[in-house]
Amino acid sequence: MGGPSNNLKREELFFDRPAELFASSPPELRGKARDDVRLMVSSLKGTTHHAFTDLPDLLTPGDLLVVNESATLPASLPARGRLGNIRLNLSTKFSENLWAAEPRWSSEQPGPLPLQKDELLYIGESRALLFQPYPGIPRLWLMHFDAPASELMARYGEPIHYSHTPAYPIETYQTIFSRSPGSVEMPSAARPVTPRIRDALLGKGIGITGIILHAGVSSLEIETETVESQVLCPESFRVPFATANAVNSTHARGNRVIAVGTTVVRALETAWASDGLRACAGSTSLYVHPGIGVHALDGLLTGFHDPVTSHLAMLSAIAGIDCVKGAYAEAVQHRYLWHEFGDSHLILRKPTREAFNLMKYSANN
Repeated sequence: MGGPSNNLKREELFFDRPAELFASSPPELRGKARDDVRLMVSSLKGTTHHAFTDLPDLLTPGDLLVVNESATLPASLPARGRLGNIRLNLSTKFSENLWAAEPRWSSEQPGPLPLQKDELLYIGESRALLFQPYPGIPRLWLMHFDAPASELMARYGEPIHYSHTPAYPIETYQTIFSRSPGSVEMPSAARPVTPRIRDALLGKGIGITGIILHAGVSSLEIETETVESQVLCPESFRVPFATANAVNSTHARGNRVIAVGTTVVRALETAWASDGLRACAGSTSLYVHPGIGVHALDGLLTGFHDPVTSHLAMLSAIAGIDCVKGAYAEAVQHRYLWHEFGDSHLILRKPTREAFNLMKYSANN
């Protein structure tokens, strides 16, 4: 399989994925442990299949996992207005009262809604004024609330969810690393990392460090023929000095940096400089695709993503579209589960030693 290509076309990100592969509930409600999900490992050399509990054995002492420490907010608000009752999914915070948000008919039915500039919506007795569609992302609107959004979420909010799953208690959408509230959708890649997995990783000499990136609404479908033309809404982030130092030291030793989630990739690549990773904070609209590649990481631990989305373009930047297409074909064939409560995927720029040995064994038998 070839490496990353800079000439990715929109149609290359299409694939068939049966709806029955959507994970509609967390493993805990299916009679399993939180870490009782499957793990597929993909690289330019091929794909292997594992339990998530195998993760410590699939990495090498000295490798480093970078996790997102952002916690999830109850960011879906009931709203009413000229069109009747709708849902308002908050996305990006500019201030307590100024946000980009996605109006939807319901959790199950997205827009577009025939909204107008300067239209008013009501959340309880509070008002939200719609300024204009967010530039380049018509599904999002810039809006001003007459009460702090944090108060509205505390009183009326529920976790953002879609047609494949109901809303669960907010604790369901947190990971063991969640400590800084700010994401409107769960940074879900670390969800299967339980204390026993964390302790096993640390016990084997695999490091864990954190960044913060407050995730907006889910990965946008790419609507332009040229994949590189996609626009992303800004998200606030922070890469601490200790994390930058850990990443640079890991690379200097010849070990690998594994981002746990696409949000971590965006933070690390935003903080990348010619001489390595730097500590920084701010907001990022960085869109990671094969045209710009990746520099700060050697692999990504993530879930399984929808067709024709910016997340798939990111995966293609890491390992190439041929690797991604082959992996996703195997994921469908082997009935892996999609979305935030589903199975996991470790995609590498080069294979792990254990995975490579397994591939050699499979080829010889």
